[in-house]
Amino acid sequence: MAAIGLGFLYWDNARRFETTDDAFIAARQFVIAPKISGYVTAVPVTDNQHVAAGSVVAQIDPRDYRIALDQAQAQADAAEANIHNIEAQTNVQEAQITANQKQVDQAEAALVFAQEQAVRYQQLAKTGAGSVQLQQQYASQLQQQDAALATARANLQVAQRQLESLKAQHASAVANLAQAQAQVAAAQLNLSYTTVTADQAGRVVNLGAAVGQFAQPGTALMMFVPDDIWVTANYKETQLDAIRPGEPATLGIDAYPERDIRGHVASVQPGSGAAFSLLPPQNATGNYVKIVQRVPVKIVIDKVPADVALGPGMSVVPSVRTDPAPSLYERLRTWL
Repeated sequence: MAAIGLGFLYWDNARRFETTDDAFIAARQFVIAPKISGYVTAVPVTDNQHVAAGSVVAQIDPRDYRIALDQAQAQADAAEANIHNIEAQTNVQEAQITANQKQVDQAEAALVFAQEQAVRYQQLAKTGAGSVQLQQQYASQLQQQDAALATARANLQVAQRQLESLKAQHASAVANLAQAQAQVAAAQLNLSYTTVTADQAGRVVNLGAAVGQFAQPGTALMMFVPDDIWVTANYKETQLDAIRPGEPATLGIDAYPERDIRGHVASVQPGSGAAFSLLPPQNATGNYVKIVQRVPVKIVIDKVPADVALGPGMSVVPSVRTDPAPSLYERLRTWL
């Protein structure tokens, strides 16, 4: 009877949990690689070291990139100075156009006066009240004023064309400045890339970078495992009926057999693990044998203890509580 009672207590407690030993710690680990080439001058981290977000993990020789930035900045300064020079010339040319316009106005007024004088002395000469010499003199002045007006107008047109040319030069200079500023921005980015940092908190693993090494863009300097880790538990499809997101889970870590870590179900993959593999199974060959499929369940760890180091691939035995009602065994424990 005692054995039957103990068996019932075990069954009553176990039926409220779904457990599997096909589970592992998972993380989105990735390679840290430089975006530019150069010699590695410093590696201020070691294997398996935990770093905070923004921490420097490698330094590439920045001297070539500082020189490139100085050159780009000098070109930008020269382009800006050229704009100021063209603007100064434009101001001078606008003043010249104003002066030429006044000369045209004066020449037009002088021409009108010369025309009136020529007509007047022509009439006087016809009536005998004036001399032919004066008539010829004012006729000559009329021709001179007409030529002066033509010259003034030509000078005005030349000045206006020069102003248009300066405006075109200004537009080109502005475009050159924008291009130079873009080169400065690119040079600044390249210089910033010489400092390789961790974008998030995590651990450095598989450290391969060494001082003096020539690194090319994309060269693997180290692997990085973020602090954001979870458990991928491959449950049998027959166990999924009661597993729901949000249900609490107890995680037994093989590396820490005396510790139980709390977590909860985050999501259940809508499909078996085999269906999303590189070569999914094809069951249309005629020799199909049914096997119970495994479906990945993502379990998020509520809080990782400070004295526990968890990493991808470590074995876990999760137990998801699917029935929140306390078992008889749990009630007995509270009573005793």
